[in-house]
Amino acid sequence: MESLEQFYQHKFNGLTVDIQQQIGQFNVFDIADRLANQTASPVYTRRNFYKVMLYIGENVFYYGDQSIPVSGMTLLFFHPRLAYAYEALAKDTKGYFCVFQEEFFQENFRLNLNDLPLFAPGHIPVYSLNEEDGKEVATVFVKMLKEIDSEYIFKYELIRAYVTELIFLGMKLSPGRTLLKHTDAGLRITALFTELLGRQFLVEFSNHRLLLRRPHDFADKLAVHVNYLNRVVKKNTGKTTSEHIFERITSEAKILLRHTNWNISQISYALGFEDLAHFNRFFKKQSGTSPSVYRKV
Repeated sequence: MESLEQFYQHKFNGLTVDIQQQIGQFNVFDIADRLANQTASPVYTRRNFYKVMLYIGENVFYYGDQSIPVSGMTLLFFHPRLAYAYEALAKDTKGYFCVFQEEFFQENFRLNLNDLPLFAPGHIPVYSLNEEDGKEVATVFVKMLKEIDSEYIFKYELIRAYVTELIFLGMKLSPGRTLLKHTDAGLRITALFTELLGRQFLVEFSNHRLLLRRPHDFADKLAVHVNYLNRVVKKNTGKTTSEHIFERITSEAKILLRHTNWNISQISYALGFEDLAHFNRFFKKQSGTSPSVYRKV
């Protein structure tokens, strides 16, 4: 998993930057400042920090196993639970981005970032902006750039408010994705299952293994009977617990096959399969093709 320190080293050739160790290592940049240091091809990895970006131009972004072309003004959110990458930036690309760790909000933000719809498992937070919204977002980033270099004693409190504004604008652009309080026990368990399923896929190296692979594993973690878990997940999502698990493992397998140089045996091991033959059978049943063929396509 890429840390903020590694991010600065890779993107800015080791340039020393003013990062605030005690408040979540916040920083903000003009995209033009990093064009000279971009890599030739997308680096597909998970980071241990959040990023909010206003992208002006055309490009392709990769979230999980999805490719998303963007054009014009686009507001994008990235978070540690989802691997992402994007194509090399064109010379005329414009925009801004800020990076921060979860600690940046822990004391002053009443909601946990992981509870927000923007960062929910399976949600792709990419928003095409009209001219009015684009100007509004650009203005917020310009304010952050101005404050980061100021001597104002409360500048990070002010910047935190600017980031919060961007987060709520993103949620406003997500129709139907409101913050739900799961008063129903079944809904709450379903939400916890979905979050637990998404969180465990932080496979960083091939010697780290997926531990939760069966409905019983999740039921034990959630301290409920497996029959109850199966029933409420099916009721609230229309899919069985096993279907969710198999789909997520298949999606992760596709990501690792396409975007890492791990051999297939390493991928099989990391995803919790006891042997390569079992993984091959599973992947072919779920995707219709073998891992080796999928990697070559």
